[in-house]
Amino acid sequence: MNDPGQAKPSPAGLLVIDKQPGFTSMDVCAIIRTRLRRGGAPKRIKVGHAGTLDPLATGVLVVLIGKATRLVSQVMAADKEYEASIDLSRRSTSDDLGGEVSDVQVAARPDHDSLLNAIASLTGRIMQTPPQFSAMRVGGRRAYAIAREGEQVQLQPRPVVVHSINLLEFEWPLVRVRVHCGKGVYIRSLARDLGSVLQTGGMLAALRRTRVGLFDLAMSTTLDQLPHVMGQEHLRPLDLALPAE
Repeated sequence: MNDPGQAKPSPAGLLVIDKQPGFTSMDVCAIIRTRLRRGGAPKRIKVGHAGTLDPLATGVLVVLIGKATRLVSQVMAADKEYEASIDLSRRSTSDDLGGEVSDVQVAARPDHDSLLNAIASLTGRIMQTPPQFSAMRVGGRRAYAIAREGEQVQLQPRPVVVHSINLLEFEWPLVRVRVHCGKGVYIRSLARDLGSVLQTGGMLAALRRTRVGLFDLAMSTTLDQLPHVMGQEHLRPLDLALPAE
């Protein structure tokens, strides 16, 4: 029989959240931490996410709680899938709708074949330059912090793997694609670079992450669907994040 005065075990496990627009990934972690504390979790309970989603993006955000946070790097290293809408008629300082957006005069609209060729050039092992407004560190500071001060950020291209980009729909100026990629790929950069190859504009108009490793939208829940007081019983087991033996 448990001692009534004994502290409850700290919750440990994970949640697969379908993040809605307007929340940062850290917002989601803070909300879940608060709800767990209401359920008796210690004040300093660790809550982390395995791969940032920008505030405008939606979809799969894997949140790790308690001792499960040790697996953050492992989950982040998994392949990811996205559905993205790219606007070829505009550019942005942040490569998405969150920055200063400007219209682009396009001399010739690309046809279907030239679009497919451009997409193919951005698949495989490629060198990709992160967006100016990103969490990459430059001289010990985050790139977005430097960019917000109006300074030009010098970011170096780095190798990433894009397994496939499937064209889902094309009706000028919007291109809708499904992307399967490895760790560290910026879909905003893919949107920007697609425009560069086509000699058009290129910015991300919408983004939804549909899978992170083993975790997909079918396993997800929104914050609104979770109770405001949470405990161990609301978390998925830790072994879901471990590789099958």
